[in-house]
Amino acid sequence: MAPRQPGLPRAVLRWLQSLDLPACPRHCRRDFSNGYLVAEILARYFPAEIRSRACGTGSSLPTKLSNWARLQRFFAKYNLSVAQELIEGTIHCKPGAAERLVQDIYSLLTNRCIKSLQDREIDFTDYCYQTQLPMVARSTASKAIKNNIRLTEIMMEPSVTINRQKANAVINMHMRMRMQEREEDPR
Repeated sequence: MAPRQPGLPRAVLRWLQSLDLPACPRHCRRDFSNGYLVAEILARYFPAEIRSRACGTGSSLPTKLSNWARLQRFFAKYNLSVAQELIEGTIHCKPGAAERLVQDIYSLLTNRCIKSLQDREIDFTDYCYQTQLPMVARSTASKAIKNNIRLTEIMMEPSVTINRQKANAVINMHMRMRMQEREEDPR
């Protein structure tokens, strides 16, 4: 798996700047997580159909969920296919989720294709980051859980069973990665 490219491609950044948004996105994870900037982008293309002022600019989970529910209804109404995983990853500020979401919206609205999006699976874990680190600097199992399961995810799904399954999946991924490391470098 190739390491994830940080940030947005130049074409997407130029497009965002050309939209004259009220707030320039500086930190994609944080700035797009509440859906307000996505509503602003859509308001530029569909001014009569969407009111960006109806979206809150707060960072609380209820505000994010309310804004994204409104945006999902809009996506469904106009047959704009945006993956649910991207939306959830953006809400929870997962690494790479907001960037991928903005690139998808760029492709949908401008009918332009971005090369970096082709044949990439949706994976918002820190696996790519961990593989770039030396073995001694990689996270422990407990740190892997903390890095890959956000508090907002637990708040959205308070079921202990489901959260236990998520934690077990992260631990299993961590254990597979450690076993692979030991096979490659058995020192």
